[in-house]
This record gives sequence, structure tokens and C-alpha cells, in this order.
Amino acid sequence: MLDRKKAVQALRTARWVRDHDAQTIFKVLDGLSDHTRAVGGAVRDTLLGRYSIRTDLDLATELSPDEVIERAKDAGLSYYPTGIKHGTVTVRCGQTNVEVTTLREDVVTDGRHAKVAFGKDWIADARRRDFTINALYSSMNGVLFDPLDALTDLLEQRVVFIGDPDQRIAEDYLRVYRFFRFTAGYAGEKCDPESLAACARARDKLSQLSAERVGSEMMKILSLQKVAATLAQMVKVGILHISVKALRALAAYEDLSSSPVAVARLAILFCDHNPAELQKAWRLSKATMTEATELCAAADMAVQSNLNEVAYRHLRLGPVAICVGAAMAGWEEGRYREAIETFRAIDVPRFPITGNDLIESGFAQGPALGKALRRIERDWVKSGFEMDKNRLLHRLQVYLSMPL
Repeated sequence: MLDRKKAVQALRTARWVRDHDAQTIFKVLDGLSDHTRAVGGAVRDTLLGRYSIRTDLDLATELSPDEVIERAKDAGLSYYPTGIKHGTVTVRCGQTNVEVTTLREDVVTDGRHAKVAFGKDWIADARRRDFTINALYSSMNGVLFDPLDALTDLLEQRVVFIGDPDQRIAEDYLRVYRFFRFTAGYAGEKCDPESLAACARARDKLSQLSAERVGSEMMKILSLQKVAATLAQMVKVGILHISVKALRALAAYEDLSSSPVAVARLAILFCDHNPAELQKAWRLSKATMTEATELCAAADMAVQSNLNEVAYRHLRLGPVAICVGAAMAGWEEGRYREAIETFRAIDVPRFPITGNDLIESGFAQGPALGKALRRIERDWVKSGFEMDKNRLLHRLQVYLSMPL
């Protein structure tokens, strides 16, 4: 268990406690009287010593959304009603953007959306949240407010629902995916048994969720440092369908990579799923699909020991592709490290033949020439980039003379 005293003290010196712009927003929203507090990720990650410039600073407030807007306007701060229906206003001071959400209680929920009522009750606001570790608040000066004793769960690496797990999940079925994400990120992939059982009971309801929301959560899961055991649990309770082979490759990838990335894990999943079907199920972006597909192609080249081709065609993705290929092929770490060293030593020159060379040599443009050029390019790569221009032009002539 982490040191409780050190965790609480960390709040006092948090970056956002010392940041002028963040403190200005707090003051404008009456943070000095604790009518506005930091909540969620910024507090949680600061307590764990994980806070970074990428961590969002979110505030909870007793002020109504209209009051937040009025105060921001009077102070000359920029404001945007980004989620006004649910009580959220984004306030900007300098380079700092902060989401400010009025304290809420759920009035009606249907598993996808909630109708909320605004209020001033901090404990009621805490109890409506999903997990205890998301109900941690801090004053603008770094004083912890912990109405549900969530710090104990955080330091003991427990992710548990607040109150009845089935009720919390029924309020928004996306919380099933969030449970696995937070378990992977904050509980060392050890699922709370009661919470896991509730997630299993809700699996038939998950089809109500939009593909965009599911895909967003899944990509966040795939972005974490360690997720293979978590994905295996999701498979075990029937929430995901991934083969044992792919799960083993995902675990091997984590063992080999010091910085796992989501798109690499997605490329591994492509061996189990039709990429188009996965894109439809998770509404993955075109850019993500393109990169994962390219990784698959490069990983296959690496497995076939075509490292020159990986360097020539996929130089940027090469190191990740080799790691993916090694994981899928079951390479020992020594073989993987050797392949990485070999790849990094490759110096890829420019292809010797230019358009002017073709014109000067009298080659006629057309499909046959394009096909022959691709063949000699492959030959050049396989030779370790050793074939010179004259040899390549000669081989080009040979290929063009062959019957189609």
C-alpha cells in the first residue's frame, strides 16, 4: 500500500495548486470558500504521483452553469458551454482550459443517458459517480475532501463501484468498459470480484451502447501499459471475443515493449477479426485503421526476416512492427533484440532509377513498365540495396521482354 501521508501531502504541492491560471479560475468560482473543488483524475493522479501536463483538470462546483458563465464573463475569462445540458462549462484562463461541472444528482437514467438535477450537496454528487476513486475532491489549496473514504481504495489499488454495482451499471452501461479500464490503470489488473460479477450480468445490455462510445473506451484500454490480463477477463465474462492465440500475442507484446501503444494492439487483434468489422463495431477512425493495417503488413515482413523491406517501406513504424511481429510469432526476447539492432543499422538509400533514366533508356510508359519496375524494386531491396543503376536497368529490360 502506498503511503497515505505522502499522498495527501502531494496535493499541497500539486502543479495545478501552484499554477497561476488554474488558481485564477478557482478564485473566480469562489474556490477560497470551497464552493468549487478539483475532482476526478487530477486529484486521483496527484495522490498517486502520476499527475502530468496531459492530465485534465476538472472542477466541481456549487455554482449553477449560468453563475459559472456570469462569473467567467465578469472576470474577462473565456468560456464555452461544452456540456451545458449536463451542467458543464469549459473556462479558459491563459493557456489553461478547465471543465467546470455543477454538482448533480441523477433523476432519470436509461443505461445510456441521464437526466440530472443540479444541487449543492457534495456527498450526493460523490454518491452518483461510478467508482469510489472518482469521488475524490480537493480544495484549490490542495486540501483533500474524501466523503466516501475513497483514498483507502486508491492506495490499496481497488476499483469498486459506489454502492450497488448493478445499479451503477444500469445507470450507464458504458461503466462496464470503464470498470475494466480503471482496473487496468489503477488496480494492477486485479478485478474486484463483486464488480466483475455485475459486469458479467450486464453483458447482454451492452449492445445498447453506441459504437463510438464503446470504441473510445476500448482504445483507451488498449493505450494503457498493461492490459492483456484485463482483456482476458473481459473474454472470460463474455464481453469481448478474442482467441487464445491473440491473447498470448498481446501478453508477449507487453513483455517485449517498454512503451506499448494502442494501434499495435489493434494490429494484433486484426489476426482475429476482419478489420472492417472491427472498424464498424468500434467506429475507428480512418487514420487509426490505416496505421494498424500498415503495421500488420510491416509485422509480416519482419516475421519473414525482410527487414530491409520494412526499413524501405515502413521506416517510421519499423520498431513497433518488429515488436508486433515478434509477439505474434512467439520470438524469444534475444531474437527480437537482434532484429531491432539489425533494423536500426540499416541505411536506406534512394532508389537508383529515376524517371529521367527511364526516358533516356527509351522505355515506353505503360502498365507493363510499372509492373516491371515494382519487380526490380523488390530485387533491389532483397539485395540489401546493393544493385546499381546499370544492373537494375538491365534486369528491367529482361523483365519487359518476358511474356505477360
